[in-house]
Amino acid sequence: MSAVSEKPRSPLATARELLTRHGLSPKKSLGQNFLVDPRVQERIVAAAEIQATDVVVEIGAGLGALTARLADAAKWVIAIDRDAQLAAVLRGELADRSNLEIVLGDALEFDLGEAARKAGRPLVVVGNLPYVVTSPVLFATIEAAAGGQVVDRAIFMVQKEFAQRMLAPPGSRTYGRLSVMIQQAASAEILFHVGAGAFLPPPAVTSTVLRLRPRPQPLAKVRDPSLFARVVREAFGTRRKMLRRALEPGFGGARAAAALEAAGIAGTRRAEELAVADFARLANALAEEHA
Repeated sequence: MSAVSEKPRSPLATARELLTRHGLSPKKSLGQNFLVDPRVQERIVAAAEIQATDVVVEIGAGLGALTARLADAAKWVIAIDRDAQLAAVLRGELADRSNLEIVLGDALEFDLGEAARKAGRPLVVVGNLPYVVTSPVLFATIEAAAGGQVVDRAIFMVQKEFAQRMLAPPGSRTYGRLSVMIQQAASAEILFHVGAGAFLPPPAVTSTVLRLRPRPQPLAKVRDPSLFARVVREAFGTRRKMLRRALEPGFGGARAAAALEAAGIAGTRRAEELAVADFARLANALAEEHA
């Protein structure tokens, strides 16, 4: 009797079976949309350019499908998830992985610097980020990256519109605080888009996979990085206002006007018209005024 090959189960069925076996369902409150398409998982791992000596931090490990692929490629994987039930699933399903550490907790509280110190090398960060935590996780990763000494590169999956905002040029409708802060600290590259069918449950949006590489030095030189961040925040806080009006509440009208003049920026311009270098000149002028 000839052998009959078993029809392979779809990734969607596999994910559903895994959830059923553990009596779980995706939690909307945590923004859980599990990536179940193996082709997308493979592309993400390839985009991370993982070497056998790399230590990977995965943010939001979920059901562990991507986690397993990362562990196949890397020296060590630290998989973080804030859902205690999913962490238990990961420990059970991936118990045979000797190079995997499961961390139950908030990724925003995870010490990337300490992990890089223990690893003895910069980390690779990978994550499928729920919309509600995308901005905080991105900013925390870039801030901790230490110019590439702590984080060498990060591969994130985010909403398509969010990715477009990150790369938006001055003068565009989507250019804003996120664009300036990310471009100042890292180079960003959109790699590919992912349709809703790659997830369980399917989200109502298209997702985008992008790669961030922290810059060894900021794009524009600033005297005080915290002041630069404050200037950008204040300027875009009321983006329809002219700069002299937007900066007045935080810095005072006279000081703002003097700094704008010193930086060669007309006070009638608006925040979305300024490039990263313009914000750097403005922040440096405000620092000079304060001194």
